[in-house]
Amino acid sequence: MENPVYELNAQEYNTKLAEALKNVPEFKEPDWIKFVKSGAAKQRPIEDLDFWHRRAASILRQVYKKQIVGVSRLRTRYGGRKSRGYKPEEFRKSGGKIIRLILQQSDAAGFTEIAKTVRGVKSRKPGRQMTEKGKRFLEEIK
Repeated sequence: MENPVYELNAQEYNTKLAEALKNVPEFKEPDWIKFVKSGAAKQRPIEDLDFWHRRAASILRQVYKKQIVGVSRLRTRYGGRKSRGYKPEEFRKSGGKIIRLILQQSDAAGFTEIAKTVRGVKSRKPGRQMTEKGKRFLEEIK
């Protein structure tokens, strides 16, 4: 059985998934997204018109691949180099609000859920994991 999440090129798959997410009513971009940067390393606000759905597609693919993913790990994943003038560049994490809101929207759509307990992790929320509905949705994208 072939799995399109792994078989297709990541950029091609994310584009198709973003188009499919536009039809899901829970995934609506907020009004403030036109005015904010996606992280501290960025110099200008987001210019891509499809940014919200593309980032949501990318986050859902990451959750699918890694089984359990939290906001902190995703902030590191989408971070970048901060230009500090004449000083050397440094890594900065991306903003957490966009990632957190997309994960909450995917929870509302039934694609992800908060992982209950994981061996070796004490009394903390370990992150999000895919539900069966979410796995089916991602695997149906061709």
